Amino acid sequence: MHIVKKGIEHKPYADNECSILLIEPSDTINTGAIIDRKTAKAEWI
Repeated sequence: MHIVKKGIEHKPYADNECSILLIEPSDTINTGAIIDRKTAKAEWI
């Protein structure tokens, strides 16, 4: 398991196909502090 600390910008990358499980607070915005056309509403599964 790898934990990215709060406030650290990161860009996950893999040379080959992989699977990840991303766990984050429900109020996390997918575009960070920027609200624009790419901002999506939270989707619960």
